[in-house]
Amino acid sequence: MRFQGQTAIITGAGRDIGAACARKLSAEGANVAINYFSSSAGAEAVVKQITDAGGKAFAMQGDLNDPAQVEALVQKTVDTYGGLNVLVNNSGGLLARKSIAEMPLDHWQKVIDLNLTSVFLMIHESLKHMKNGAIVNLASQAGRDGGGPGAVAYAAAKGAVMTMTRGLAKELGPNIRVNALCPGMIDTDFHNVFTKDEVRRNVEAATPLKRQGTPDDIANTVAFLASDDAAFITGVNVDINGGMLFS
Repeated sequence: MRFQGQTAIITGAGRDIGAACARKLSAEGANVAINYFSSSAGAEAVVKQITDAGGKAFAMQGDLNDPAQVEALVQKTVDTYGGLNVLVNNSGGLLARKSIAEMPLDHWQKVIDLNLTSVFLMIHESLKHMKNGAIVNLASQAGRDGGGPGAVAYAAAKGAVMTMTRGLAKELGPNIRVNALCPGMIDTDFHNVFTKDEVRRNVEAATPLKRQGTPDDIANTVAFLASDDAAFITGVNVDINGGMLFS
């Protein structure tokens, strides 16, 4: 039970990767605060799964680009569980595929805010209560290779998350470790919406492990990075893509 007595906030945890992270950390003893924006049914289902298994969890809706809502999430977590040890910044998304030539400024700003500003706000508020522990950010393979067609804004934001991770590792050590994951093709609603099935099959065929990743693949690595098993690891951006990209 690597997180016995610890408390974790997982953002964007109403489905897919965030939900898997919430279940994994809870299974290893953590009290869990689940943030969601629109996936209320999914978030409540995760809470029920956790509490039915004997764990502690609550779900709270929140727009992570609103400082007041970020503050409310962190404060409720601390008030409910007495502290904060782990922050998993999973919230984000592509919104739509748009080339730079066709991209209005408001789309650029929304993508940057969703994937980058939200991470800043969550970390900024959480540090008021985190004396030690770990932060794990969800970046993306797109942050390394620029992403697919129409994903420049998303890739730029995720690349910035990777750089932020390195900087924060130096700024917050030795008490708080900061790492990130760079997932490749993971079987989630993200790709159900934004990636054609034929592209997914082609990626599977080209990947050494011959499959897409799963949310549990990501959650297992998040749990490792957040735990004392990774006590001498900070400032890294871990590729998790089945061998599709080596960095």
